[in-house]
Formats: sequence, C-alpha cells, structure tokens
Amino acid sequence: MKRTTNFLAHSVSREDRADGTILLRSEHPLGPVVEKTGVWLNNWAEKTPESTFIAERSGAGWREESYASTLQKVRAIASSLLARGMGPDTPIIIMSGNGVDHALLSLAAQYVGVPTAPVAEQYSLIHGAHGRLQHAIELVGPTMAYVIDADQYGEALELDALDGIEVVASRKGRNTSVTGFDELLKGDTGVDLDAAYAKVNAETVAKILMTSGSTSAPKGVMTTQAMMCVNQTMLADGLPFLRERTPSVVDWLPWNHVFGGSHNFNMMLANGGSFYIDDGKPVKGLFERTLENLSMVTGSLSFNVPVGYAMLEKALQGDAALRQRFFQDLDLVFYAGASLPQEVWSGFENMALEVKGEIPLMTSSWGLTETAPATMMQCEPTDRSGVVGVPMNGVTLKLIPDEDMRCEMRVKGPNVMTGYFEDPDKTKEAFDDEGFFITGDAMKFVDATDVNKGMKFDGRISEDFKLLTGTWVRAAQLRMEMLACLAPLASDLIITGADKEQIGVMIFPDMGELEREGFDLSDDSGAIRCDLLAGEIHRRLAERARGTKGSSSLISRAIVLSEPASMPEGEMTAKGNLNFRKVLVRRKGLLDRLYDDADPASITI
Repeated sequence: MKRTTNFLAHSVSREDRADGTILLRSEHPLGPVVEKTGVWLNNWAEKTPESTFIAERSGAGWREESYASTLQKVRAIASSLLARGMGPDTPIIIMSGNGVDHALLSLAAQYVGVPTAPVAEQYSLIHGAHGRLQHAIELVGPTMAYVIDADQYGEALELDALDGIEVVASRKGRNTSVTGFDELLKGDTGVDLDAAYAKVNAETVAKILMTSGSTSAPKGVMTTQAMMCVNQTMLADGLPFLRERTPSVVDWLPWNHVFGGSHNFNMMLANGGSFYIDDGKPVKGLFERTLENLSMVTGSLSFNVPVGYAMLEKALQGDAALRQRFFQDLDLVFYAGASLPQEVWSGFENMALEVKGEIPLMTSSWGLTETAPATMMQCEPTDRSGVVGVPMNGVTLKLIPDEDMRCEMRVKGPNVMTGYFEDPDKTKEAFDDEGFFITGDAMKFVDATDVNKGMKFDGRISEDFKLLTGTWVRAAQLRMEMLACLAPLASDLIITGADKEQIGVMIFPDMGELEREGFDLSDDSGAIRCDLLAGEIHRRLAERARGTKGSSSLISRAIVLSEPASMPEGEMTAKGNLNFRKVLVRRKGLLDRLYDDADPASITI
C-alpha cells in the first residue's frame, strides 16, 4: 500500500539509568515558539485577513468570521473586559458548548490575560449534573459567566452559586438581567488595550481546564500561554504538512476538553487554518447533522474518537460522492480516546487509496489535560491501530518498567502544567522528586529493541486489580480488547473481578444496534434478558476463551445493563468516560448478580 511520505522520521535517544528507570527524548530540536496566542491572531489577520478562521452553521449555510473580523471583534470584547476591571484574578466561566461567540470571548480573554474556564454544557443542561457545575463555579470563582442562550440555560442560571456574577448571553431571551453579547462587541475606547496585551506573557494563565473527575472531584488545570504555544510547535514539528499547506477541519470535539479546545482549535489558529464547527455528534439523531455538514465542507485534517470513525466509515462506504469529497484533500486521520478497531482502520485505508491513490497519515498520540495535551505522537506511518508513538520534541519521558516491561510513565517538558488551581496539596502529589509529572498511565514498547517503533498505551495503573488467587488483571488493556470483541453490541463496559475468582464484564449495550439487529429485550431489575443476545455474547466469549492463556485475561461471565450510565449519579463524566468506582458501587446488586450462577441474567462460559 502506498502511504504518505510527508512525515517526520522518529529519532529517539534512550538512557537506561542505574535505578532501572528509562529516559526517552526526541533528538529533533524544538522549533520556534511564540509567546502567546495573540501573536498568532495578529499575524494571520495581517497576512491572510480575508481567510476564514472560525465558522458555525447558520440557517442553510455558515456564519464565517475571517481572521480580520475575528481580530476586530476580539479587540472590542477585550476592551469591554478591561473596562469592567477584569484581569488575571477575574476568570470567566463558559457554560455553553462550541460556537463562534465562545471562540471570540475566549480569544479576547486570552488577549488581555483574563483566564477562561470552559465547562461541559451538560453540567448546565442536565438538572442532575448541576452539582458538577456548582463545584466548578465554587472552585474557579468567576466574575463573568457566558451562555449562548439565556432561556435554554435558564435553570442553571438560577443557581445560587451564580449570584453576583455577570451573565453574558448571545441570545438574552426573556432574561432582562443578562448582558447581551452584542454589548461586549461595542468595546470601550477608555482603556489601554495595547498596554494590557503587552503585559500578557508566556506564564499568563489562559485557561483553567477541568479534569474529567473519573477518579476524584474534578481539578482545575492551570493552562498557561506557554503550554498551549509550545504544544503547537511540537505538533507542527511532528506534522510537517501543517506548515506546508493551510489546514482546515470540520470538528465537533468539545472545547471544554483539552483535545478539542486546545489541540484542535489552536492548531487552526497557529497555522492560519479554518475551523468549521460541526454541530453534530457521533450519536444517534445527531450524526446525520455531521454528514450534512461534511457534504458542505470537508477538512484537510480529521479528528475523532473511534466510535465516530466507525459511524463515519460506514457512511462513507455507502456514499461515493461524500467519500470523494472527504478523502481528496485529506492529510491526516487522527483518533484519540481509545484504539481504532482494525476493520475501521482498514476501511479508511482502502477508501483513501481508491480516492487519492495514497493513504494519509493515520495516527494517534498520548496526552492529558495536564500536558496541554500532546506529549507523544506516532509521526511515522504505521499499519496498526493503538500505537501512540514517541516523545515529542522538547519532552522527556521517564519510564518505570516492571518485570514484564510494562512501564509506568512520567513526563517532564515545557507543555506540562505547573500545578492545579487553588490546590497545592494535589499539585505536590502530582510530581515526583525529580519534577516529573506522575501520569498514572502505563505503556509498552512496540519493539523493546527499537524505541523508534514507538509505544502502546497499556492502561491506567490505578485500574489494575487482583483476583482472589493473587493474579494481577490489567483492566484497561483488557477493556479495550473486550470492546473490540463485543463490537458493535457494546457501547462501553467495565471489567470486574477484584477479590473474585473470575473476571467478568458489565456491558453497557448500544441500544440502537440491538434494536437494528432485532433483539427482543426485556428489563429484569436493571439487567437485560434476551436469550438470543445472551447466546451471541456467550459465543463470542467462548471463542475468545479458546485462544486465551491464563486467568489474568480470561473473561468467564457477563451481564448486560439496561440503564445507561448516569451523569447525574456520577457514573459518567462530561467527556463520556465511565467512573468505574461509581458504577460498581451504585450497581452493587447487579455486580452480585453477575457472579451468581443461578441468576438468569448472568451469562457464563
């Protein structure tokens, strides 16, 4: 197969230390880094003023803002913020999802050193999740809050935690106490905007990003201008086509998360690209909107999570015209969040070859909110999913291997946070005595004899558990294997077995898929009963078991849950990640049933 030749070849140094740890570094030099995001905006507004920077759907078409108009509006909003006396100690909490006004407000705040704290829109729109919103408000202590529509967000705006905070809305609706976004756009000539801009430097906090809260209460990551700017240099170093051809994306990934809001958004801003906001999502009822948007505009880069690519692959296979549009100018297929199923990977490869005669770079990377995020990336073409690559330029990885060469990973570099917002104790716990950030993630070498082959993510250290026999179970890696084994029946799942004799799996089914397949489902006190479905799951588990050696990876039983994971109950984070502990505690009765051979809902092999 012909693969792209436009990539950065890996060149990694390895240092094996006397204490058994391993240090990995890129031998490529880090490219030039700007001081702050405003430099990018000023630069492209001067060089390509009429080029589209940011766009969102409006009626049958798009509302598009050029670099010139973006800069003009950003400066106006920034002056309005200054006129209110706002600065580094007066954050703005952004409660709405992706949108042009969201982007303008964020860039205006960054332009004059006002931190923003984007939070998941679900925290506001789901009544049961208001506790998460209140926690974020109390932690951040904002002076201003932004929503796109005051009526739509009305219930959240009634929270006592917002008392005394100026609320700004793009659509005020019936709420007369709300400031209209158009008021900010009027600007204020009585402030020294350029002086305020000049005071913003690399160490200025640009954002306070909330962690997922999958293991504890969400923490606020202080994301500086330096972290974001250096990360874009790392990415452009590793993806040379970003500097050779103006990039563009049609992207839905949420901006309260570091992947969508820093990685993807800033990639367009840093490289003079165009960001078309996809108001669809890879879920039933909204994915059709994504396809409509792609029929109008396609990007040179594609970012998504595996479930999104699985849905897109199926749609592209059935639509020759959309397939041609999607692949003809595509430089990158980038997945994150989990491994891309190999059949989906192969489908994209074959369609790309059909349309353009070569396969674009298909890749992934590794990073966290605390690392801004990109820290490792597979820069060279590969023929397999699951490889997260090598350290990016300027980063040092510290690996602590066990007897199986499974390595706990720690990281140091200019993209790593200095600490959590208003939480010195958690900050101290986050770093080791050499100043490396303790990620809690595990990695394995693709080839232990050649570090340039990269590494594979091997789960969270904290998710591992012991069976009653004392055997360790690598739950995160096993979970990824089981998602592939049970696709497309399972939308998510939890590996069980701590202090049990056998490993089990609690399955959150893809109800849409089960309905399409015609399964006759019944709810048995929180568990799905269906002989046909149970038979199919049993067949897959038994087939997998025949090729499994040892109890550490043998799945012996399963139960299918009828109730989706609940965000209000804390079972699922706004990023869509399961909080395993919450699920297991809240559904202890179902966990007990899973291990009861007499229970008809328990599927055993």
